[in-house]
Amino acid sequence: MSFENSMTRWGSALACAGLMLGASGCRHKVRAAPPLPPVLVPMALVDVPRPADTPMLTPQPVKMPPMPVASKMAKLPREHRRTIVKAEEPAVVTPSPQAEAAAIGSLTAGGASNPQARQEATNLIASNERRLAALPTQRAEEQKGEIGTVRNFQKQAQDALNSGDAEGAMTLATKAKLLLDDLEK
Repeated sequence: MSFENSMTRWGSALACAGLMLGASGCRHKVRAAPPLPPVLVPMALVDVPRPADTPMLTPQPVKMPPMPVASKMAKLPREHRRTIVKAEEPAVVTPSPQAEAAAIGSLTAGGASNPQARQEATNLIASNERRLAALPTQRAEEQKGEIGTVRNFQKQAQDALNSGDAEGAMTLATKAKLLLDDLEK
């Protein structure tokens, strides 16, 4: 008896046993109850007589409040302009040359003293405008609120640049750029 022959016999015996178990089914099968027999005798319908003395109820009239009538709108009190008292400006203190040497790490002034920052802010605002114009219309409709926020940052950046605040314009344009990055993802 060879190894292949014995494996074939065991395989066929196992397959036959599986078929017999599968064909026998489950012995715990629940059988449905037989249906009830149909009713063959017709049933007579019973009429319920009305009582002879039904009490007559009359609805009592309900007093309704009078209908409201729209009247003239009352005038709102106007606020009067308040006079603004301008505070006196303190005397301008001229810094000594030693104080300027000590302020090496302080922030630089914007405006005409830093044209490079102004140019960078202008370039970033223009880049953001081009990216906004290049957005697909479907995405623009879906993300209308975020695009409105980007446009608001762009407008504020342009206003800051026009007023001479290059650093503020750069900050606002960077915020708009970051929001655009999120929109394009």
